[in-house]
Amino acid sequence: MERFGPDDIPDLPCPESLAAAAVDVLTTADAMEKTGKSRAYARAWVAGRAAGAPMPVGQAAPPLRPARPARPELLDPREVPRRRPGSEAGRIALLHAIAHIELNAVDLHWDIIARFTDVPMPLGFYDDWVKAADEEAKHFRLVSAGLASMGSHYGALAAHAGMWRAAEDTAEDLLGRLTVVPMVLEARGLDVTPGMIEIFRKSKQPEIVAALEVIYAEEVGHVAYGSKWFNFLCGRHDRDPKESFHALVRRYFFGALKPPFNEEKRAEAGLPPDFYWPLVEGGAPQRG
Repeated sequence: MERFGPDDIPDLPCPESLAAAAVDVLTTADAMEKTGKSRAYARAWVAGRAAGAPMPVGQAAPPLRPARPARPELLDPREVPRRRPGSEAGRIALLHAIAHIELNAVDLHWDIIARFTDVPMPLGFYDDWVKAADEEAKHFRLVSAGLASMGSHYGALAAHAGMWRAAEDTAEDLLGRLTVVPMVLEARGLDVTPGMIEIFRKSKQPEIVAALEVIYAEEVGHVAYGSKWFNFLCGRHDRDPKESFHALVRRYFFGALKPPFNEEKRAEAGLPPDFYWPLVEGGAPQRG
């Protein structure tokens, strides 16, 4: 099972630019090769920054859609079979869905690096998304190891094809991308992950619980990166952050936001309740 090691990082030549590294990840189809490149290029970026000689950000042309392995088969979200997590097959399906989310997240974070190089941003912007892409690659490998421990693997089941829609819809709007990906989709992960951890705790699978706890802790940072740079850009353009967030969610996210919300972790990530509760169908609940 060495193939699934989260820290098994290949020794790759240093790319000519960070944008070129991002495109290399995005155009790599094999999931383990993609996540290996993600971790290797992140290590190269961090090393350059630490040495005071950062890799050039550069420019490159990312594909509209990232390369994907032949499996899993990608279906419309409505066509993906639903399984109850009370069974072994259901827990495998849940873990497979998490792996699919993590692999998409690797590409989403490298895409934001390569696609918006025409927007002048501090190097800290790239520090954050490189770190997020590195952590998502680690997450994918942790979950893959969990699947292997259950006699399965990524690609064994169908997955839904809807996750990349947010990237395509916001391909020319950095503020919209920050809104929908980290501040809506990844924030949703903060809401549902505690319940998933409990499912595997009840089934006495401590290694999978430990992997999900790592993911849960680090995803707070990814949502926080989105909030930080969203507010930075709102300040640059003299826009009200809350009003801008509401307008962008309504423009790019299809459907109302759905409670329950993990308000504690959302607040830790810089998302106050008055950002998301007004976007729930019916508005905020009455509080005593």
